[in-house]
Amino acid sequence: MTYLAPRQGLFAIIILVSFCLQTLLLVISTDQQLTTSREQKGEQMVAQLIDEARLSLENEDRVSLSVIANRYTSEQDVARIVIKDSNDEILVPVGNAPMQQGDTISQMATKGDAVIGSVALTLKDISKGEIIAMQWPFVIGSLVLHLFLWLLYGYVARPTKEQINALSRDIQDLHREQYIQSGQLSYGRAPNENYAEKRDAMGDDVHHTADTSDYETAKTGKVNTAGIHNELNAYLKSQQANTADQQTSSNASTDAAQGRQSNNADSTVQHTDDVQTSAGVDSSHTHKFTSSSSKLSATRTFDTVSVQIMFHDEYNMLERLAPEMRMPYLALCTQLLNQAMTELLRQPLLLGVSAVNEPHFDESGACAILKADNSHAKAALAGVMLGKLYLMLNKIIHEKHIELSRFALPAKVGVSDEDQAQAMRQLLNSVGRKEQMLILLPNAGLKQIGSHVQVQSLKRPTTVYERECAVFDGGNDAMIQRLATVRNAVLMSGVEEEEQSVTN
Repeated sequence: MTYLAPRQGLFAIIILVSFCLQTLLLVISTDQQLTTSREQKGEQMVAQLIDEARLSLENEDRVSLSVIANRYTSEQDVARIVIKDSNDEILVPVGNAPMQQGDTISQMATKGDAVIGSVALTLKDISKGEIIAMQWPFVIGSLVLHLFLWLLYGYVARPTKEQINALSRDIQDLHREQYIQSGQLSYGRAPNENYAEKRDAMGDDVHHTADTSDYETAKTGKVNTAGIHNELNAYLKSQQANTADQQTSSNASTDAAQGRQSNNADSTVQHTDDVQTSAGVDSSHTHKFTSSSSKLSATRTFDTVSVQIMFHDEYNMLERLAPEMRMPYLALCTQLLNQAMTELLRQPLLLGVSAVNEPHFDESGACAILKADNSHAKAALAGVMLGKLYLMLNKIIHEKHIELSRFALPAKVGVSDEDQAQAMRQLLNSVGRKEQMLILLPNAGLKQIGSHVQVQSLKRPTTVYERECAVFDGGNDAMIQRLATVRNAVLMSGVEEEEQSVTN
């Protein structure tokens, strides 16, 4: 069997990094060399151009200057030549190549002590791709060399037969030590005199068996544990014999102890009566706990739904608000909730659902109770739709008040059956977020809303109620469109009432 070299994949990564670094260093060094040579060549070209164009610069002969400059722009490294007069005004711009800008070499043209103009020559910038294309023989050779090194490592670093045999012997010794230690831990061998004598008697046989096992392992490549098991079985049988003798001696002391135990029989009977009495108390407590926990049963029945609306007031701003501002705001919220409930219960989908109370807002919020008048009425769906409708209305009112620099608070809603109203209030205070609706309903209620809305579980619940609670995650298009229609009707009815009050 052929084994791969150890960590051959890691060595491949090292080879790849080496090739990339070598190519990068090649590109950097070549770029520096080309830059230096091009700068020297550019300075020579500028000096030669000034010598040829000195007379034309003195006379500002643009035609002659253009002819002379065009002859230099035919060079491969030249991108642009600009010739200016003594007033720094451009006479001849030649070779406009904005995408190939590079280093610019400028020099003044003089005649004696007078400056007659200047020449600026721009050299093309060599790209890294061009450098790699120029040095492709070196890049290909380096890649082939690195691949050869990787293949050579995979061949040279493979483990030899001696290393494999040494590794198998180490594994065999490890297994033998584990078997011996497991036998000691399982049967509680103690370092006493009997154990020492039997260990000495068994030493030669064990060593002989281990040597035989080593030879068979080197020959077949497998660990031969038959000899080790036989020696362990012999030792265990001898230990069982010692255990039987110890049990015989302990039976005598047990008979003596039984006599002492008979004297405590009466006290034991009395203690048993006390335990039975406490067991009765515990059973009654367990019955009470079972009856109280049955309220969380998913199959519990319900006929009324509680819709609790609370303000998301993190900084207790409502309590600090002046009464002349707080009371009108609470009255507006109450009016919106009652109008929303009236308009919503007119929908044919919620036929048979009626309102039990007329909710009013205070600092702690409001609670609307809906009741199913018959078995076909969908009270759970009505509660969810009412909660979502009020969230839509409150969002509009909140945004409008903020625009007008008035006080307003976001809201959060909890929908549950009436038995779980107190639990829902605790959930709203602990895990409720703004513009969020929590739902705590049995299976029958979830079945009513299942085809109309989507829900999701709370993340990382810590209590039983949090595990049973769900969060409103959206509704189908039909329900959202119906709620939008009811929302518009509620807002229009509010506007009409304001107009009527102003008219009166």
